Amino acid sequence: ALSTKVLTRDPKEAKFNNSFNYRRVIGKLLYLEKSTRPEIAFAVHQCARFCNDPRHSHGEAVKRIGRYLAGTADKGMYLRPSAASFDCWVDASHASDWNRISAADDPATAKSRMGYVISFAGCPLLWASKMQTEIALSSTEAKYIALSQAMREIITLLALMKEAEEMKLPIIPLPPQVHCKLFEDNSGAIEIAKVPKMRPRTKHLNVKYHHFRSFVLDGTVSVHQVSTTEQIADIFTKALNEELFEKHRLAIMGW
Repeated sequence: ALSTKVLTRDPKEAKFNNSFNYRRVIGKLLYLEKSTRPEIAFAVHQCARFCNDPRHSHGEAVKRIGRYLAGTADKGMYLRPSAASFDCWVDASHASDWNRISAADDPATAKSRMGYVISFAGCPLLWASKMQTEIALSSTEAKYIALSQAMREIITLLALMKEAEEMKLPIIPLPPQVHCKLFEDNSGAIEIAKVPKMRPRTKHLNVKYHHFRSFVLDGTVSVHQVSTTEQIADIFTKALNEELFEKHRLAIMGW
């Protein structure tokens, strides 16, 4: 169960014994995660939050990541291009790190974690696992913010593809499909993205996060629901059990 434990900031816990340079190792793991090992993104970012004052549990978590990498040293990212499609899987976990005991010492636990992976022809191009910069007031808001953040990357890629097409490069322009998790109230996030309607509980989102709505309305981007078990972006937002972790790793990494 240690692999599914969420790390917290506990001033009463014993300090890390400096058996290795914590900050330097985290830097190397972040480089690796951004290069060829997206499946460790959530775990690495959990540990990276405590670089300024690591504790014993944080050091042990880094060691577990190291043991996992040592056991999969012959693995990497297998790129097997499939039917041409341009997809983005995005998810958010609303205040998943919140802990009643540590909340007073670490108010950042009230923030939600979001993650996404953007792929072309089944091959991952971009991925991210990070805390949102502001506190979402509901699960719907957290997921809509995540959707908006992922769309910023999508819009840039769309412009790049359009430019490549204008330059007569051999590229197949395809409208991306943004997959958003089918959660009890996440249908609200999809509804906000599709329907241009002002709502009392979401009017504060209007200026900052509705920037991509025109792409949805003109059909350039389509938003779809997926079931909880098929949401591969879950691997970037929360600690998963072994079965789900391996399932989503297979979808992203190919093994």
